Amino acid sequence: MTATPTSGFSAFALEPFPELQMGDDLAATITDVLTRTDTALQDGDIVVIASKAVSIAEKRYIDLGTVTPGPEAQELAGKTGKPAPLVQLILDSASDYFLATDKGPIIARHRLGYQLTSAGIDRAGTEGAWLLPVDPDASARALRDALITHTGADVAVVIADSDGRADRRGATVISIGAAGIAPLRITEHGGKRQEETFTDLIAAAAGIILGQRGRGAPVAVLRGIAYTASDEGVAAALHHRP
Repeated sequence: MTATPTSGFSAFALEPFPELQMGDDLAATITDVLTRTDTALQDGDIVVIASKAVSIAEKRYIDLGTVTPGPEAQELAGKTGKPAPLVQLILDSASDYFLATDKGPIIARHRLGYQLTSAGIDRAGTEGAWLLPVDPDASARALRDALITHTGADVAVVIADSDGRADRRGATVISIGAAGIAPLRITEHGGKRQEETFTDLIAAAAGIILGQRGRGAPVAVLRGIAYTASDEGVAAALHHRP
């Protein structure tokens, strides 16, 4: 089925957003911000949430002092300048990897099937790191269901992660989990059929306003985008599924 076209949309961040603590109820926190800012979700809204916020809520923290790096991690640390325990976490999370340049970054295929810089692992200061959610699509479904319960609005959820590209400097934003929205959009024109990684387009659009270094805005809302409802998740679009 050809996707319904979108001619325009709006986007806004939910802010000010409180600093999350491990184990916080993320859906309840989002609902509280909506209430405090007098903001109402609407049917069809897409709520885009930074993966680190989900990892914090799901207690995916690792103390680097508890990680013992092996010889491969130590060698990679010497090439890339990353701490050896962090490199070991990357190796433990990856099924394979390569270096984008002689000095990195490390581009890894996560065991969940995503190809990500550093296997999607985020530094947590100098002593820790955040791993990806165990099952990002399941996390998205749980958040979507909770937000519908809290707000009464029929929304979709996309979990977004900042990620580098092997062929260029800088980072973009991609989707690693989704609920209520199909991960692929099919368009047809002039006899040509094309699949677009639709939830990646959503994540990238939200990434323009999501909080980057030092700005605490981990949640954005996109409104007015036509999409197909689906719970198949981002995993359905992967070439290499776990």
